[in-house]
Amino acid sequence: MQNFEQIRSHLAASGYRVTLQEPFVACVELSLAHGRRHQAIFLSELQDDDGRDYLRVSTVVGPITGLDARRALAFNWASRVGYLAIGDLDGVPYLQLCENRPYAGLDAAEVERLVLEIGGVGDEMERRMSAGGDLL
Repeated sequence: MQNFEQIRSHLAASGYRVTLQEPFVACVELSLAHGRRHQAIFLSELQDDDGRDYLRVSTVVGPITGLDARRALAFNWASRVGYLAIGDLDGVPYLQLCENRPYAGLDAAEVERLVLEIGGVGDEMERRMSAGGDLL
C-alpha cells in the first residue's frame, strides 16, 4: 500500500462497510458479536517531521468522563496492540485506541488485520469500561 487512496479502495473492494470517505479520512463500520455489537474504525493519513506518511487506525472507546483511567491503562498494558489517546469529538474528550503504521512495508493483509484488531480490542475495551454498553 503506497497511499491512502489504495487503502480506502482495497477496504471497499474487500467488502468492508466504508461509511465515511473524505480526503485522507475513512470510517469502516464493523459488525461484531454476530451483529449484536458495532464499532466504527477511523483510518487517516499522518505525516511525520521528515515528511513520511503514516496510516493511523483508531476507534473511540467512550467519553473520558466517568471512565476509570486506571482500568483503561491496565487494559492497555495487557493488550498486544494499540495505544490509548484522548481525542476531542464535538467538544467532548473521548478515550481512543489507536495505532500508527508507516506506509513503507504496509500491505493489504496488514491493513485488514489492523482494522479488525483495533476494532475488536476497542469494542472489548468499550464493553468493559461501560458495563457491557455499546455506546459508539
